[in-house]
Amino acid sequence: MQSFRSTSACVRSIRTAQSGIQHYCRSMGDVVTERPVETSIKKKLADAFQPDVLEVINESHMHNVPKGSESHFKVLVVSEKFSNQPLIKRHRMVNETLQEELKTQIHALSIHAKTPEQWNTSEQKIGQSPPCRGGAGL
Repeated sequence: MQSFRSTSACVRSIRTAQSGIQHYCRSMGDVVTERPVETSIKKKLADAFQPDVLEVINESHMHNVPKGSESHFKVLVVSEKFSNQPLIKRHRMVNETLQEELKTQIHALSIHAKTPEQWNTSEQKIGQSPPCRGGAGL
């Protein structure tokens, strides 16, 4: 584990950290903690679909939840296993894979499930999610 001489050094490290790792700073140093829900999502989707492309984006910060929450996610899964499957079936496949997380930890999941052919003939990016509307129009 890396130690920092100051909180500002730790903050700079946080800003440059790779996605999927969350840094918490304390007065005596730092603690590096993986995001357990995000990590579980990545592992389960990778194991189930052997994807060509896998992106798991924690969008919780865009919603009215406590800082550091893991409740709102967007996933991109590009897999040959989606070939000849309608979109609704692909979504069901992802939902079945993440059923435990959906029951206990995930409040919202945006799914982008594509075949390699669809991905290769697309712009190869997923769009920005809309801003949170506060739930039920509140």
